[in-house]
Amino acid sequence: MSDEPPESFKVNASATVGRVAFELERQFGLPLAPGLYLVATPIGHLADMTLRAIAILANADVVYCEDTRHSRTLLAHYAIKATLRPYHEHNAEAERPRVLKELADGRAVALISDAGTPLVSDPGFKLVREATALGHAVIAIPGASAVLAALSVAGLPTDAFFFAGFLPAKEGARKSRLTELATVPATLVFFEAPTRAAATLADLAAVLGNREAALARELTKLHEDVRRAPLEDLARAFANDPPKGEVVIVVGPPEAGEVSDEAIAARLAPALESMSIRDASRVVADTLKVPKGRVYDLALGMKRVERS
Repeated sequence: MSDEPPESFKVNASATVGRVAFELERQFGLPLAPGLYLVATPIGHLADMTLRAIAILANADVVYCEDTRHSRTLLAHYAIKATLRPYHEHNAEAERPRVLKELADGRAVALISDAGTPLVSDPGFKLVREATALGHAVIAIPGASAVLAALSVAGLPTDAFFFAGFLPAKEGARKSRLTELATVPATLVFFEAPTRAAATLADLAAVLGNREAALARELTKLHEDVRRAPLEDLARAFANDPPKGEVVIVVGPPEAGEVSDEAIAARLAPALESMSIRDASRVVADTLKVPKGRVYDLALGMKRVERS
Protein backbone atom coordinates (compact mmCIF):
# COMPACT_ATOMS: atom_id res chain seq x y z
CA MET A 1 0.00 0.00 0.00
CA SER A 2 1.50 3.35 -1.03
CA ASP A 3 2.28 6.04 1.54
CA GLU A 4 1.60 8.68 -1.10
CA PRO A 5 -1.53 10.78 -0.49
CA PRO A 6 -4.35 10.30 -3.02
CA GLU A 7 -4.38 12.57 -6.06
CA SER A 8 -7.55 14.31 -4.84
CA PHE A 9 -5.73 15.28 -1.66
CA LYS A 10 -2.84 16.73 -3.63
CA VAL A 11 -5.21 18.77 -5.77
CA ASN A 12 -7.17 20.07 -2.75
CA ALA A 13 -3.99 20.85 -0.81
CA SER A 14 -2.55 22.68 -3.78
CA ALA A 15 -5.70 24.77 -4.13
CA THR A 16 -5.76 25.59 -0.42
CA VAL A 17 -2.08 26.54 -0.38
CA GLY A 18 -2.71 28.81 -3.34
CA ARG A 19 -5.60 30.54 -1.58
CA VAL A 20 -3.56 30.94 1.61
CA ALA A 21 -0.69 32.45 -0.38
CA PHE A 22 -3.11 34.81 -2.14
CA GLU A 23 -4.65 35.96 1.16
CA LEU A 24 -1.25 36.39 2.80
CA GLU A 25 -0.02 38.45 -0.14
CA ARG A 26 -3.19 40.54 0.09
CA GLN A 27 -2.61 41.15 3.81
CA PHE A 28 0.98 42.22 3.11
CA GLY A 29 -0.30 44.71 0.54
CA LEU A 30 -2.72 46.45 2.87
CA PRO A 31 -1.40 49.77 4.23
CA LEU A 32 -0.65 49.58 7.96
CA ALA A 33 -2.18 52.61 9.62
CA PRO A 34 -0.47 54.20 12.63
CA GLY A 35 -1.51 52.70 15.94
CA LEU A 36 -0.82 50.12 18.60
CA TYR A 37 -1.41 46.55 17.38
CA LEU A 38 -1.95 43.89 20.06
CA VAL A 39 -0.91 40.73 18.25
CA ALA A 40 -1.66 37.25 19.59
CA THR A 41 1.12 34.69 19.07
CA PRO A 42 1.18 30.88 19.41
CA ILE A 43 1.09 29.29 22.87
CA GLY A 44 3.19 26.40 21.62
CA HIS A 45 2.46 25.34 18.08
CA LEU A 46 4.14 27.77 15.68
CA ALA A 47 1.57 27.03 12.97
CA ASP A 48 -1.09 28.74 15.08
CA MET A 49 -0.02 32.17 13.80
CA THR A 50 -2.79 33.85 11.82
CA LEU A 51 -2.11 35.26 8.35
CA ARG A 52 -3.03 38.72 9.55
CA ALA A 53 -0.64 38.47 12.51
CA ILE A 54 2.24 37.49 10.21
CA ALA A 55 1.59 40.49 7.96
CA ILE A 56 1.22 42.92 10.87
CA LEU A 57 4.51 41.85 12.48
CA ALA A 58 6.31 41.97 9.15
CA ASN A 59 5.04 45.47 8.33
CA ALA A 60 5.14 47.11 11.78
CA ASP A 61 7.72 49.83 12.33
CA VAL A 62 8.71 48.24 15.64
CA VAL A 63 7.67 45.15 17.62
CA TYR A 64 7.70 45.25 21.42
CA CYS A 65 7.92 41.88 23.19
CA GLU A 66 8.61 40.36 26.61
CA ASP A 67 11.80 38.55 25.62
CA THR A 68 13.57 39.46 22.37
CA ARG A 69 15.37 36.10 22.23
CA HIS A 70 12.12 34.16 22.49
CA SER A 71 10.27 36.33 19.98
CA ARG A 72 13.16 36.35 17.52
CA THR A 73 12.74 32.58 17.18
CA LEU A 74 9.08 33.02 16.23
CA LEU A 75 9.79 35.78 13.75
CA ALA A 76 12.67 33.86 12.18
CA HIS A 77 10.34 30.90 11.62
CA TYR A 78 8.32 33.15 9.28
CA ALA A 79 11.36 35.01 7.88
CA ILE A 80 10.19 38.24 9.47
CA LYS A 81 12.88 40.84 9.95
CA ALA A 82 11.54 43.34 12.45
CA THR A 83 12.96 45.80 14.94
CA LEU A 84 12.45 44.09 18.30
CA ARG A 85 12.46 45.93 21.62
CA PRO A 86 11.72 44.56 25.11
CA TYR A 87 8.57 45.57 26.96
CA HIS A 88 7.98 43.66 30.19
CA GLU A 89 6.96 44.20 33.81
CA HIS A 90 10.45 45.31 34.83
CA ASN A 91 10.94 48.03 32.21
CA ALA A 92 7.37 49.04 31.33
CA GLU A 93 7.45 52.30 33.31
CA ALA A 94 10.62 53.41 31.53
CA GLU A 95 9.63 52.19 28.04
CA ARG A 96 6.03 53.42 27.98
CA PRO A 97 6.93 57.06 27.14
CA ARG A 98 9.03 55.84 24.19
CA VAL A 99 6.15 53.76 22.83
CA LEU A 100 3.74 56.66 23.19
CA LYS A 101 6.21 58.95 21.42
CA GLU A 102 6.42 56.51 18.52
CA LEU A 103 2.64 56.44 18.31
CA ALA A 104 2.57 60.24 18.37
CA ASP A 105 5.07 60.22 15.47
CA GLY A 106 2.59 58.20 13.40
CA ARG A 107 4.32 54.82 13.61
CA ALA A 108 2.74 51.38 13.54
CA VAL A 109 3.74 49.67 16.79
CA ALA A 110 3.08 45.98 17.54
CA LEU A 111 2.97 44.50 21.03
CA ILE A 112 3.31 40.75 21.60
CA SER A 113 3.80 38.54 24.64
CA ASP A 114 5.93 35.41 24.92
CA ALA A 115 2.83 33.36 24.12
CA GLY A 116 -0.86 33.94 23.56
CA THR A 117 -2.84 37.16 23.65
CA PRO A 118 -1.13 40.30 24.99
CA LEU A 119 -2.34 41.76 28.31
CA VAL A 120 -3.67 38.40 29.60
CA SER A 121 -1.48 38.02 32.71
CA ASP A 122 1.11 40.09 30.83
CA PRO A 123 2.11 43.77 30.90
CA GLY A 124 0.36 46.24 28.62
CA PHE A 125 -2.78 47.45 30.40
CA LYS A 126 -1.34 50.86 31.32
CA LEU A 127 0.09 51.29 27.84
CA VAL A 128 -3.29 50.61 26.22
CA ARG A 129 -5.05 52.92 28.66
CA GLU A 130 -2.63 55.80 28.06
CA ALA A 131 -2.58 55.24 24.29
CA THR A 132 -6.37 55.40 24.06
CA ALA A 133 -6.47 58.44 26.36
CA LEU A 134 -4.14 60.22 23.93
CA GLY A 135 -6.37 59.33 20.99
CA HIS A 136 -4.15 56.69 19.39
CA ALA A 137 -5.75 53.74 17.63
CA VAL A 138 -5.45 50.42 19.47
CA ILE A 139 -6.17 47.36 17.33
CA ALA A 140 -6.57 43.75 18.50
CA ILE A 141 -5.15 41.04 16.22
CA PRO A 142 -6.78 37.97 17.80
CA GLY A 143 -5.38 34.47 17.87
CA ALA A 144 -4.15 31.86 20.33
CA SER A 145 -5.16 32.08 24.01
CA ALA A 146 -4.29 29.55 26.70
CA VAL A 147 -7.38 30.61 28.67
CA LEU A 148 -9.82 29.82 25.87
CA ALA A 149 -7.93 26.74 24.71
CA ALA A 150 -8.09 25.19 28.18
CA LEU A 151 -11.71 26.21 28.68
CA SER A 152 -12.77 24.68 25.37
CA VAL A 153 -11.29 21.23 26.12
CA ALA A 154 -12.04 21.03 29.85
CA GLY A 155 -15.57 19.69 29.42
CA LEU A 156 -16.93 22.19 31.96
CA PRO A 157 -19.63 24.87 31.61
CA THR A 158 -18.56 27.73 29.34
CA ASP A 159 -21.61 30.00 29.48
CA ALA A 160 -19.87 32.03 32.21
CA PHE A 161 -16.24 31.88 33.26
CA PHE A 162 -13.87 33.88 35.44
CA PHE A 163 -10.17 34.12 34.63
CA ALA A 164 -8.27 34.44 37.93
CA GLY A 165 -4.72 34.39 36.54
CA PHE A 166 -1.95 33.19 38.86
CA LEU A 167 -2.82 32.54 42.50
CA PRO A 168 -0.52 33.79 45.29
CA ALA A 169 2.54 31.58 45.89
CA LYS A 170 2.11 31.37 49.69
CA GLU A 171 -0.51 28.99 51.07
CA GLY A 172 -2.25 31.47 53.39
CA ALA A 173 -2.66 34.14 50.74
CA ARG A 174 -3.67 31.52 48.18
CA LYS A 175 -6.45 30.15 50.41
CA SER A 176 -7.67 33.67 51.15
CA ARG A 177 -7.91 34.42 47.45
CA LEU A 178 -9.74 31.14 46.81
CA THR A 179 -12.18 31.99 49.58
CA GLU A 180 -13.01 35.21 47.72
CA LEU A 181 -13.61 33.20 44.56
CA ALA A 182 -15.62 30.41 46.20
CA THR A 183 -19.01 31.92 45.48
CA VAL A 184 -18.32 33.19 41.96
CA PRO A 185 -21.13 31.62 39.86
CA ALA A 186 -18.89 30.67 36.96
CA THR A 187 -16.22 28.24 35.81
CA LEU A 188 -12.83 29.37 37.16
CA VAL A 189 -9.64 29.41 35.07
CA PHE A 190 -6.17 29.65 36.65
CA PHE A 191 -2.61 29.77 35.37
CA GLU A 192 -0.10 27.93 37.56
CA ALA A 193 3.57 27.06 37.65
CA PRO A 194 4.10 23.28 37.43
CA THR A 195 6.11 23.31 40.66
CA ARG A 196 3.12 24.73 42.57
CA ALA A 197 0.36 22.82 40.79
CA ALA A 198 0.09 20.05 43.40
CA ALA A 199 -0.21 22.49 46.32
CA THR A 200 -2.71 24.61 44.42
CA LEU A 201 -4.88 21.58 43.57
CA ALA A 202 -4.89 20.56 47.25
CA ASP A 203 -5.95 24.07 48.31
CA LEU A 204 -8.59 24.22 45.59
CA ALA A 205 -10.12 21.00 46.90
CA ALA A 206 -9.94 22.19 50.51
CA VAL A 207 -11.52 25.59 49.91
CA LEU A 208 -13.86 25.01 46.95
CA GLY A 209 -14.88 21.44 47.71
CA ASN A 210 -14.66 18.45 45.39
CA ARG A 211 -15.78 20.22 42.21
CA GLU A 212 -15.27 18.84 38.72
CA ALA A 213 -12.05 20.20 37.23
CA ALA A 214 -9.43 19.78 34.54
CA LEU A 215 -5.68 20.28 34.44
CA ALA A 216 -4.40 21.09 30.97
CA ARG A 217 -0.68 21.14 30.29
CA GLU A 218 1.48 21.85 27.25
CA LEU A 219 -1.54 22.98 25.25
CA THR A 220 -1.00 22.79 21.46
CA LYS A 221 2.46 21.26 21.99
CA LEU A 222 3.67 17.73 21.21
CA HIS A 223 2.94 16.38 24.70
CA GLU A 224 -0.40 18.12 25.25
CA ASP A 225 -2.35 16.44 28.02
CA VAL A 226 -5.71 17.18 29.68
CA ARG A 227 -6.72 15.39 32.89
CA ARG A 228 -10.40 15.72 33.81
CA ALA A 229 -11.52 14.65 37.31
CA PRO A 230 -12.87 15.96 40.62
CA LEU A 231 -10.41 18.24 42.44
CA GLU A 232 -9.60 15.70 45.15
CA ASP A 233 -8.66 13.10 42.53
CA LEU A 234 -6.48 15.57 40.65
CA ALA A 235 -4.79 16.64 43.90
CA ARG A 236 -3.96 13.00 44.70
CA ALA A 237 -2.79 12.27 41.15
CA PHE A 238 -0.26 15.10 41.14
CA ALA A 239 0.70 15.10 44.84
CA ASN A 240 3.94 13.20 44.23
CA ASP A 241 4.21 13.64 40.49
CA PRO A 242 4.10 17.34 39.55
CA PRO A 243 3.00 18.04 35.97
CA LYS A 244 5.65 19.10 33.48
CA GLY A 245 5.29 22.18 31.28
CA GLU A 246 2.85 25.08 31.23
CA VAL A 247 -0.30 24.46 33.28
CA VAL A 248 -3.88 25.77 33.15
CA ILE A 249 -6.36 24.62 35.80
CA VAL A 250 -10.10 24.86 35.09
CA VAL A 251 -12.63 24.40 37.91
CA GLY A 252 -16.36 24.01 37.51
CA PRO A 253 -18.82 26.49 39.09
CA PRO A 254 -20.34 25.91 42.52
CA GLU A 255 -23.60 24.04 42.70
CA ALA A 256 -26.57 25.96 43.99
CA GLY A 257 -25.95 26.70 47.67
CA GLU A 258 -22.52 25.01 47.61
CA VAL A 259 -20.05 26.74 49.95
CA SER A 260 -17.36 24.77 51.78
CA ASP A 261 -16.82 24.95 55.55
CA GLU A 262 -13.33 26.29 54.84
CA ALA A 263 -14.74 29.17 52.82
CA ILE A 264 -17.21 30.01 55.61
CA ALA A 265 -14.49 29.80 58.28
CA ALA A 266 -12.24 32.10 56.27
CA ARG A 267 -14.98 34.74 56.23
CA LEU A 268 -15.85 34.18 59.91
CA ALA A 269 -12.33 34.63 61.28
CA PRO A 270 -12.01 38.38 60.66
CA ALA A 271 -15.69 38.99 61.46
CA LEU A 272 -15.33 37.37 64.91
CA GLU A 273 -12.51 39.76 65.79
CA SER A 274 -14.92 42.69 65.95
CA MET A 275 -18.40 41.14 66.31
CA SER A 276 -20.29 38.75 68.55
CA ILE A 277 -20.76 35.17 67.39
CA ARG A 278 -24.42 35.88 66.61
CA ASP A 279 -23.72 39.04 64.58
CA ALA A 280 -20.72 37.59 62.75
CA SER A 281 -22.75 34.49 61.84
CA ARG A 282 -25.61 36.60 60.51
CA VAL A 283 -23.34 38.79 58.37
CA VAL A 284 -21.39 35.86 56.90
CA ALA A 285 -24.54 33.81 56.28
CA ASP A 286 -26.14 36.72 54.42
CA THR A 287 -22.97 37.33 52.39
CA LEU A 288 -22.46 33.70 51.37
CA LYS A 289 -26.17 32.87 51.10
CA VAL A 290 -25.92 29.86 53.45
CA PRO A 291 -28.06 28.85 56.45
CA LYS A 292 -27.40 30.94 59.57
CA GLY A 293 -27.50 27.86 61.77
CA ARG A 294 -24.66 26.24 59.87
CA VAL A 295 -22.51 29.35 60.16
CA TYR A 296 -23.34 29.75 63.85
CA ASP A 297 -22.27 26.16 64.59
CA LEU A 298 -18.98 26.70 62.77
CA ALA A 299 -18.40 29.93 64.69
CA LEU A 300 -18.99 28.16 68.02
CA GLY A 301 -16.49 25.47 67.02
CA MET A 302 -13.90 28.08 66.06
CA LYS A 303 -14.31 29.83 69.42
CA ARG A 304 -13.91 26.52 71.30
CA VAL A 305 -10.67 25.81 69.46
CA GLU A 306 -9.50 29.35 70.17
CA ARG A 307 -10.09 28.92 73.91
CA SER A 308 -8.49 25.47 74.15
